[in-house]
Amino acid sequence: MISSNDFRTGVSIVLDGSVWRVIEFLHVKPGKGSAFVRTKLKSVQTGNTVERTFRAGETVPQAILEKRTMQHTYKDGPDYVFMDMETYEEGRLTEDQIGDRVKYLKEGMEANVVRWEEQVLEVELPNSVVLEVTQTDPGVKGDTATGGTKPATVETGAMVMVPLFITIGEKIKIDTRNDSYLGREN
Repeated sequence: MISSNDFRTGVSIVLDGSVWRVIEFLHVKPGKGSAFVRTKLKSVQTGNTVERTFRAGETVPQAILEKRTMQHTYKDGPDYVFMDMETYEEGRLTEDQIGDRVKYLKEGMEANVVRWEEQVLEVELPNSVVLEVTQTDPGVKGDTATGGTKPATVETGAMVMVPLFITIGEKIKIDTRNDSYLGREN
């Protein structure tokens, strides 16, 4: 159990049978009446956000999250097979469990799998990945006065906007948080 007085950004709590993460909190002590804590919570499972007020000192269950480093070994039909880097046990995750970042997942990549009571909450990929461009239109010299962009498909099938000078076969660095091009990789 955790007291509402101990809320900090990033703390995970259990409300109504699901896990919520504190995004914002504010301790309010009005001149009249008792103190309270105004919070903004984000659901770890769905991504929804809600605002909720707790009495000062009110206790709520704290979510004990387990984060394990796992390596994506191969894809077996609709499942992605991961190996735990500590115990070497294999586990299977579906595309729904991994989320929209599955488009950057390639074999051999390590990811952090966050679990709560044996339920997979989220899969955290590295903030940036290096992937090879497999398809893009050729950039013609003199197309723009300033830098322009064009769509490019990388080896995992993801579509990224890249500068005009990028060609097929080049390795590029991509930010997985916002799908943006970061630069060339040697």
